[in-house]
Amino acid sequence: MSSTDTLENTPPTETAVAAREHDSPEQQGHDHEGHTHPPEPVLNPDCIKEVVIDVPAEEVNKAYRTVCGEYSKRAKFPGFRAGKVPGSVVKRRFAVEIQKAVMDSLLSERFNKAVDALGVHPVGQPQTTELNLKEGEPLHLKVAFEHVPLFSIEGYRNVTVPKPAAEVTEEEFRDELAKLREAHATVEPVEEDRPLNDGDWAQISYKGHTKDQADDAPIVGEDTLVEVGAKHTLAAFSSALRGARPGQELKAEVIYPADYHQADLAGKTVTYDVEVKAIKKRTLPELDDDFAREVGANENYAEFERQLREHVALGKRRSVEAETKERLLAALTERFPFPVPESLVQEQIDARLDHGLRALAAQGMKTEQMRKLDFARLRVAQRDSALVEVRIAILLDRIAREEDISVGAEELDDALQLAALQSREPVDTLKVRLTADGGLARIREQLRREKTASVMYERLPA
Repeated sequence: MSSTDTLENTPPTETAVAAREHDSPEQQGHDHEGHTHPPEPVLNPDCIKEVVIDVPAEEVNKAYRTVCGEYSKRAKFPGFRAGKVPGSVVKRRFAVEIQKAVMDSLLSERFNKAVDALGVHPVGQPQTTELNLKEGEPLHLKVAFEHVPLFSIEGYRNVTVPKPAAEVTEEEFRDELAKLREAHATVEPVEEDRPLNDGDWAQISYKGHTKDQADDAPIVGEDTLVEVGAKHTLAAFSSALRGARPGQELKAEVIYPADYHQADLAGKTVTYDVEVKAIKKRTLPELDDDFAREVGANENYAEFERQLREHVALGKRRSVEAETKERLLAALTERFPFPVPESLVQEQIDARLDHGLRALAAQGMKTEQMRKLDFARLRVAQRDSALVEVRIAILLDRIAREEDISVGAEELDDALQLAALQSREPVDTLKVRLTADGGLARIREQLRREKTASVMYERLPA
């Protein structure tokens, strides 16, 4: 599997979504090594609101005088005493900074009041569509931003999906026991002089060439174990090995299926030169007290079986619950469609790519290799999943408000304890860091969404 494919299919561990609306522009615009954010997204017209602000020239001039006065007091230039730098020099040297400070002083409060008057909450970064700011002239500003439009969830409690039983069958338990037994099996050489049979493990070395591409680098392997006749063994290998003896050399032509898990072999025909080194037999351990002590801290087999049954039952409950919640949320989003702000979708794409890049870095990918990735294509590949995640997050937030669901201090502390263990840092240090970068609010919102989904799941009829 290529690194690009891995990245495209890796979801984030923590959904960022609507919580990002509280972040500062600096927090929202950070870059990762090898990955820069795209230009501002094209806003969803169904989610746009606009604010127009006009300020008289007299107030603009007053703001300029105040800001320039502050800069003059602090500015230090060769040839001038502190606090005596001429205003014209200060204006030339700090033109950009002064304009920004003037805008902040004139617009911050006015913008908040204008947004409050609209009765909406902006998400993402506002985009300036018109701006005139010059000393001696009136200030004119038009800003567009996205918000989550109001939408009805009337009847949401009546939306249901089948809730499968979570009891473990004896067959499911036996399957899990068989997997565990297989994992602890031993492979030992067969001493008798005989050919390979189904169920045997052939120790082989091989060299393969793709058909009609003999100049390609060969596909090689040394001392590889292949189970003859097994479901996971390609039929061509089993046919070639069946009946062969150690020391024998043979050929095998393998036609790989189009959906083969190794992309570089999928759909190709490869001719292999194979040498059989040895025959080995896999021996499963006996299900007894010795096995129980080997696989865990169990006194006897009865205790081991009890714990394994509990483990399998817990796994099935979690699996059934997760799959049912996914179907329920899909049914809810289908029942209650609403326009989604594009800025939130792009932020969620960022979160997914961030998770994917971190995973690739952990696997050893270098920054130089990451820079060569086609991020435009990767963003497109992530979009559908990101859109679904944002839609679900918004819907769960809406239901949580309707249900008055909140996250208590103890629940948040439990989540922080777990996060501290995973990040291997003290809880207090983690809490300070997350508070500073907005992560604490995002964790709280994510916990509330999970809690809301659990409430909906528990209400489903059995």
